[in-house]
Amino acid sequence: MRPERQHQIWRSETGSRLWLSGLIAAMQHAERPEIRRQPVAPEVIAELRAQLILTASYRPSRISALRH
Repeated sequence: MRPERQHQIWRSETGSRLWLSGLIAAMQHAERPEIRRQPVAPEVIAELRAQLILTASYRPSRISALRH
């Protein structure tokens, strides 16, 4: 999904809940011992970093909008 589209989805309450549900499911999957033992592909790490940057860059604009 393109970053622009993700921003649009997160602006709705339903989109935020879907995103959070997906994050929780991924974390529960990753915490399983048999999954934790497996190496992580470099492209997965790169995608994770890109997602974290996107999320971090989105927050200040949202907080700023809430203050006004």
